[in-house]
Amino acid sequence: MKISRRSALRAAGTGALAPALPAAAAPAPRKSWPIEEGPGTPKLCLDLGAGRAPLTPQDEAAIRRVRQLGITHVLSGGARIPWDEKALRERIQRLKDHGLTLSNLMIGGFPNTLYGRPGRDEEIDKVMQSVRAAGRAGLPVIEYNFYANRLTEGYYEEPGRGGAGMTAYSYDKAKDLPPLPGAGTHTLDQMWSNITYFLKAVVPEAEKAGVRLALHPNDPPVPLSRGSQQIMATLAGWKRLIEIVPSESNGITYDCGVTRELGEDPVEVCRYFASRRRINHVHFRNVRVRTPYVDYTEVFPDEGQVDMFAVMRELVRQRYTGIIYPEHPRALDADRESPNFKVFYPGGGSYTGFTYNVAYARAMLQAALATA
Repeated sequence: MKISRRSALRAAGTGALAPALPAAAAPAPRKSWPIEEGPGTPKLCLDLGAGRAPLTPQDEAAIRRVRQLGITHVLSGGARIPWDEKALRERIQRLKDHGLTLSNLMIGGFPNTLYGRPGRDEEIDKVMQSVRAAGRAGLPVIEYNFYANRLTEGYYEEPGRGGAGMTAYSYDKAKDLPPLPGAGTHTLDQMWSNITYFLKAVVPEAEKAGVRLALHPNDPPVPLSRGSQQIMATLAGWKRLIEIVPSESNGITYDCGVTRELGEDPVEVCRYFASRRRINHVHFRNVRVRTPYVDYTEVFPDEGQVDMFAVMRELVRQRYTGIIYPEHPRALDADRESPNFKVFYPGGGSYTGFTYNVAYARAMLQAALATA
């Protein structure tokens, strides 16, 4: 077959102008499986009220159920303040003997501090005693709330897929409720003043004790709760909080579900707080929002508006190594049929629902770590 000089030159010119194909990239080294949680990764956790002395058969059963899900870190409610170091050490050790690490306790019992009333100095002193005891006992995180009222009366059950229970919220159902007896009403300025007084006293003690504080956002994040305004019901409020006392001990519980309830981007918000090392605990759940702040439904983690994998991946990218609680399980028939089935939220579930949430969150975590 003869090729003309013109055809040869054209072919050569075309080849000269064509971009060079890039060399095939070397495949990234594969992570060894199973990808497990460790000191440098986030850790999934569940709520466990066990830890009394001695452990009861019910406690032993609860620990078995948690361990069967591969959970090694737990959180729980704390005792009345002030906490006792010896009791904390015993509680931590009992759980450790069963393969569990106590990573977070909720603290409360300071109403005068919330409302700015006489007696708050005595309450704050008890909180500081508790923080010191926690630090000496090796508890890393103390979680707390700071709202005058929590407007839970707006929750109602909504049927989901296959008849599963969803937890829906409507501000219209509760917005006209009066103040509770003895609580009064409080403006935003008053609530900011109260928490500033609290943080300036407690955060320095937490720093010295090696303890991180985690304030949970207002949930539901409605503008007014029984006549009182809420400091943690907006993203601006979250940001303001961490600037009151600039310290990693002054952080938040980052909740990607509540973030979406505000109408905010959960990934961007995660990046903002995690990059500043102010995420001291994580709640991992999903929602469908109709109107930000006031009208939404908590759903299964795989069907809401939050990109759960993007959130998990951002936590890994930001080198968050604390605990992640895949909370607020949906109500499944396998739980409803149990004779001891009790829930706090309408449409909320129990162990079977938690099993689903843990499995979903672990898949997200392993995928995020595998691609990090």
